[in-house]
Amino acid sequence: MIHRYFPHTPEDIAKMLGQCGMKSLDELYADVPDSLLLKRDYDIPSQMSEEEVRQYFHELADSNIQVKCFAGSGFYDHYAPAVISHIISRSEFLTAYTPYQPEISQGTLQYIFEYQTMMAELTGLDVSNASMYDGSTAVAEAMMMAVAHARKRNRVLVSSTLNVLYIDVIATYARYHGIKVDLIPEDNGVTDLKAMEDMLAQGDVAGVILPSPNCYGILEDFTGVADKVHAAKALLIMSSPASVLGVIKSPGEWGADVAAGEAQSLGMPLNYGGPGLGYMCCTKALIRKLPGRIVGATTDATGQRAFVLTLQAREQHIRREKATSNICSNQGLMALYASIYLSLMGPEGLREVNEISCARTHYMAGKLVETGLFELAYPSRPYFNEVALRYKGTVSFDILHQSLCVDYGMLAGVQLEDDMVVMCATEKRTVEEIDALAAAMTDAHNELKDIDSQH
Repeated sequence: MIHRYFPHTPEDIAKMLGQCGMKSLDELYADVPDSLLLKRDYDIPSQMSEEEVRQYFHELADSNIQVKCFAGSGFYDHYAPAVISHIISRSEFLTAYTPYQPEISQGTLQYIFEYQTMMAELTGLDVSNASMYDGSTAVAEAMMMAVAHARKRNRVLVSSTLNVLYIDVIATYARYHGIKVDLIPEDNGVTDLKAMEDMLAQGDVAGVILPSPNCYGILEDFTGVADKVHAAKALLIMSSPASVLGVIKSPGEWGADVAAGEAQSLGMPLNYGGPGLGYMCCTKALIRKLPGRIVGATTDATGQRAFVLTLQAREQHIRREKATSNICSNQGLMALYASIYLSLMGPEGLREVNEISCARTHYMAGKLVETGLFELAYPSRPYFNEVALRYKGTVSFDILHQSLCVDYGMLAGVQLEDDMVVMCATEKRTVEEIDALAAAMTDAHNELKDIDSQH
């Protein structure tokens, strides 16, 4: 039996040394200066029995605070069918990497092809690449695409209502590629489209990046925007959490050239921060500017359906800083995860997930406003998968937020400003949990207020 994770036996080591014409490991490392050799034991814990190791990790896990997640801002606590973790744990998937040899990689190539097909359908665009690291780098790479397409123009307009994490990564990419990023101001929670038009009129714009929904959960109206962007000879890039594309107007329907963002919302667990999955789709005209790789379907010599890498910019692997992109991984395991999730849920399941999440988020907003501690930050705007609330309490929200986590086991949103928090309630949050959140908000606030008054 082959033990994949056991170290080499003395016999294995002796055989390898023999192939090298050496008798010992000391002889193998004879060229290493003595001053560089470690002459003490490794600073690692003593050995444990199997049961001791299990107990050790159980104790570590028990030290984590298990919370009900009402946070969003790009990462969402959605339900995942149990069969997904079983399928992706199969060895042929778990160890899969870049499918350079199609004759032995048909399984990997097929699920990437299916992933691309479903993402193209979700975004309403022609082509999808084989996936990227996460949403922020995917959007930054879309910016790079726009500049590469425009050739001599290197200015990109980014809506201020885009996820702030994406804006930060875009700024980092831009800084080291000589790209000028200008933020389009916001107007009452949405992109100021008049300001965008004025900025386009100044010229030299390669692309415009807009969110849907935006960082406040608001669905913005981008009617006619694509025509204005294209009239300025720029590309329109739109970013959305992948799940919501099952129900809202797609980037393709808005007239976007590129769609890029985070696909974690397709049932992927939060896992204290990852992994995520970046997606990128575009029109057929931009296919040769798309970073990463594209899997296509064809037929083999016997007429049977087969899958191959259709397009891949080899310069990405060898030109370093001169490459059009340094995103080379196909993030294969998470692309498989997304493919299984979408296959199991189907269009109706995806719609149901989002309809329930939207309804629960609206119910939550109403309950929190009833406490008197919050008001809608943008009451005239339609919000979808999350909501921005203005905090009106007398206790610091930082302290209130910590108290809710530690004392009540609730992660109460993401704080954007001192008095503003964005919260969401996915289909996993029950009405009872939302009611408990509202009650906990009131109780924690009153307790903290009493403590303040005593001091």
